[in-house]
Amino acid sequence: MTVPVIALENVSLIYGATWLGAGAVDAVSGVSLAIAAGETVGLVGESGSGKTSLGKLCLGLLRPSQGQVRFQGEAFPGRRALRGKLAVVLQHPEWALNPRLRCGVSVGEPLAVQRRGGALARQERVAEMLAQVGLAAALAHRYPSELSGGQRQRMAIARALMTEPRLIVFDEAVSALDVSVQAQVLNLIRELQSRHGFAALFISHDIAATRYVAHRLAVMRRGQIVEMAPSRMFYGVPEHPYSRELLALVR
Repeated sequence: MTVPVIALENVSLIYGATWLGAGAVDAVSGVSLAIAAGETVGLVGESGSGKTSLGKLCLGLLRPSQGQVRFQGEAFPGRRALRGKLAVVLQHPEWALNPRLRCGVSVGEPLAVQRRGGALARQERVAEMLAQVGLAAALAHRYPSELSGGQRQRMAIARALMTEPRLIVFDEAVSALDVSVQAQVLNLIRELQSRHGFAALFISHDIAATRYVAHRLAVMRRGQIVEMAPSRMFYGVPEHPYSRELLALVR
């Protein structure tokens, strides 16, 4: 049996709890989820459903209040041991690209932080990754403000891939893009996953975009996954009433 890249086992996350339990909010409640290498799991639900909190648990940015998170079959190690093995692509690429630095510097930063290779080797790696995301090497010399929104997001994806991570969390990664650009980026994610074999958690409120890029789709509501099925099932009639409500919004 193949060991998943990331596995959540009956995980809960409680915010703001006092010793009496007052003010506690169950952001995630009893969630079990596993993602294999080369697989994308889409996570959909309305704002406040717990999607981003679940993504942070997968990245080790938050520790579960209950349950366990495993990385490649082992108990989740410390952040230092996970450097370069996990990555995230966010809604706004500006959060990954320093506006005061040329794009190539920002894209190569993960390697510089880990002191991998010399300056020339990092420049070559940046050029290689820009080519993989469909950008000309010359764009490495531009500032983020000189690029289009789609180009900036491609830069952010290239940055995320620099260290060959085993898991990438895409958190609303296409929601700020025009519809035509969204389709290009979704196709790019599929191509890159086929090439690199990373596991992916694709978080979005957009069920149409998610079911296009994901192999399986999980529906989250009030901190719980209420339904999970192969994405093709969501072209028909999902089982859970809340899933049907979300699907009705895109028809």
